[in-house]
Amino acid sequence: MTTSQLILLDHAVALLSVAAWFATGVTLAIRRARLAFALLAAAVLMILGRVVTVAMLAGRGWWFVQEKVLLGLPLLAVTGLAAVLIAGPRLLDTRRTPSKPVPASNVVALLAAAYAALAGLVVTFLAGYPLTWGTALIAIALVGAGALLTARVLAAPAEKTADSHPGFSRRRFITVAGGAVVVGAGGAGVGLSLMPAESVTAGGGPSPLSGSRAAVSVTDLRGARRPTPGGTRRQYELTAQTARVRLPSGREIDAWTYGGQVPGPAITATEGDLIKVTLRNTDIEDGVTLHWHGYDVACGDDGAPGVTQDVVAPGQEFVYQFRADQVGTYWYHTHQASHRGVRRGLYGTLVVTPRDRRQGDEAADAEKLDLTLPVHTFDGIMVIADQDGRTEHTAPAGTPVRLRLINTDSVPHWFALAGTPFRVAAVDGRDLNRPGEVRGVKLRLPAGGRYDLVFGMPDTAVALVLDNDREGGVRLRPQADSAGGTPAIEDTSGWPELDLLHYGTPVAAPFDADAPDRQFTIVLDRGVAMVDGGLAYAQTVNGRGHPSIPDQLVTEGDLVRFTVVNRSLETHPWHLHGHPVLILSRDGTPSSGSPLWVDTFDVRPGEVWEVAFKAANPGIWMNHCHNLPHAHQGMMLRLRYDGVTTPFGHSHTARGVDSARNPSHGH
Repeated sequence: MTTSQLILLDHAVALLSVAAWFATGVTLAIRRARLAFALLAAAVLMILGRVVTVAMLAGRGWWFVQEKVLLGLPLLAVTGLAAVLIAGPRLLDTRRTPSKPVPASNVVALLAAAYAALAGLVVTFLAGYPLTWGTALIAIALVGAGALLTARVLAAPAEKTADSHPGFSRRRFITVAGGAVVVGAGGAGVGLSLMPAESVTAGGGPSPLSGSRAAVSVTDLRGARRPTPGGTRRQYELTAQTARVRLPSGREIDAWTYGGQVPGPAITATEGDLIKVTLRNTDIEDGVTLHWHGYDVACGDDGAPGVTQDVVAPGQEFVYQFRADQVGTYWYHTHQASHRGVRRGLYGTLVVTPRDRRQGDEAADAEKLDLTLPVHTFDGIMVIADQDGRTEHTAPAGTPVRLRLINTDSVPHWFALAGTPFRVAAVDGRDLNRPGEVRGVKLRLPAGGRYDLVFGMPDTAVALVLDNDREGGVRLRPQADSAGGTPAIEDTSGWPELDLLHYGTPVAAPFDADAPDRQFTIVLDRGVAMVDGGLAYAQTVNGRGHPSIPDQLVTEGDLVRFTVVNRSLETHPWHLHGHPVLILSRDGTPSSGSPLWVDTFDVRPGEVWEVAFKAANPGIWMNHCHNLPHAHQGMMLRLRYDGVTTPFGHSHTARGVDSARNPSHGH
């Protein structure tokens, strides 16, 4: 059973436990003793069931059970035991003499257990990990308040008919004393919850941190100013503007564009070239930037508004400049209000090809078919096509083919290549080591991720199938068959997934990941948290939402290791700016194939990933979920090098992915 299935099972048992305890209390209140006794037995069995499911989850990691072990189960066990001791004997007695009155205390005890069961479930959904003293005290106070209120309601009729002298009775004393305890616990819990969070997390390690380095601003961390010998200068001008564009299907949409087209102009370079891009904004009111997804530019060129630059507002411009030192398939997109901007069209492709060539390679390149294929969803319509909008291509049999797949959406996509064996030559722009030939498998491409597929063109048609849709995708035909009809495409829906953690040939890692200088744990969940100054049901990291999540502080040269845990039931494609990470393991199983260096990796529900990287690119870097609505809802933080500062981090504009208001001056 997977961890996500265990989470769902535990939720189901917890919900049944809540229902059983409430049903027991209500049934006893209406004097259905026999049914109440049976329901009490079921409620006790539900507690035992919770113990089993929580124990099974604990085997998958403490992160999945902390609040259950420290609060939910103990609170339910104590109140449940009290309910059994108080109401159990009376239930047995009432079964024999049904007309015998039921004391209100019996019903209160049973309903108190119901409140405890409900509190444990609510804490899991609204607070999650980590459990804090504030959350625990508030939960206990609410259970106590519920019990006191129930006792008061049930006692009211008796008090009205009682022939007693007014005064400070024993019952009133208990109510007042209990109320004082409840108010005190609740107040303490609220006070603890409102305490300011730490601003940084150092992640342990031996090297000094926090002010030990001379300060440097991100504005001083800019890209190279000249190409390498033999390289050229490549200049691009991108104008952000609204435009009406036509999709390959013929449908017209209102889009936000770079240069009036979607995707934006393709940026290409040869290794060692200097890339200079001038971004201008005509009429995108939210403002724009350019983030070079997966490309390890200097921090000042990263395009994170409020962190590395100001928003480029209408009428303003910003110049990005960096050397094309990384070969591979990448893309660019706005990082300003990106949950809207990217979806509406503010993205484009970046491809850098190697410079080292043997004599005759240029001629050989002319005989290759090299297609860059971003997939994007516009208003529910998925589009995958080359820069010119074409979805069909021809090539002579034997032609080397490279398909560069780019997922520009916020959700994963499935790809299958029907009609030929192939190799996955590169992931996220980085070549794999001696990848083997595969056939009849599917590839799951995370949001923001890239795969390069290579094969020799066969003498029959080939289809790139997207999300099991045999009608869409891309078609390649041998040149001799260019006039033929549409070939039948085999059903790929049942093909197994290719697990890239065990694909390719392993080689030794460049560092010892078992001896990191810094080690951080990121637990992804949903819960109530402050996001951009307001309370929200947020996508959280370690129980908090951006910008309240502490920065991760590192020193240049550190070996940094991350544990990324997904407690939620949603997939989170995790993306760190400025650094590729080496995948070490998933759910405790080490990566056994080619070293897998990625900039975006899918953390599916219940999964635990271990990754590592060398801190070799000083700056302040966004570290966030690349499901961009999730980032907008709080799931992002910053990795900050010791001594690096920014003049741009003010109020909401520090949100990086999402600072959509109050743009300031451009550069």
